[in-house]
Amino acid sequence: MPTLWARRLGYAGLLPFMGLALACWYFQDGLHLQWAHALLAYAATIASFLGAIHWGLAMRGTQEPDRSLALFVWGVMPSLLAWVALLVPTEMGLWGLAVLLWACYGVDLRVYPRLGLQDWLPMRAVLTQVASVCCVIGALAL
Repeated sequence: MPTLWARRLGYAGLLPFMGLALACWYFQDGLHLQWAHALLAYAATIASFLGAIHWGLAMRGTQEPDRSLALFVWGVMPSLLAWVALLVPTEMGLWGLAVLLWACYGVDLRVYPRLGLQDWLPMRAVLTQVASVCCVIGALAL
């Protein structure tokens, strides 16, 4: 089960998502493009973090070699896809990251129970829901 500090930090990580999504709508002058890009960059950072968790799990060395390889391979995918999202127009990138956040959660749904980490999934579900909705809100503001 996530510790109190893990929950606090996890949910605090939603503040930039929510603040930037709101800023995209509130500042409808030229600044909303900057807020949207900041939201895109933050979402890309979080997606990379979600992939890095899988590297950490694989580095423990408690998996069969094939499963460790799968964790290492998946671990780099969110970073690569997030990087592509930073290269396309911001609106498209935000939509892509909303989908990528759900893809990360989908992988975690399969991996976490195998590793005894299923207690983290309820928090991950909330974090994914809010973060992806914020990406969509930011995309709709453009």
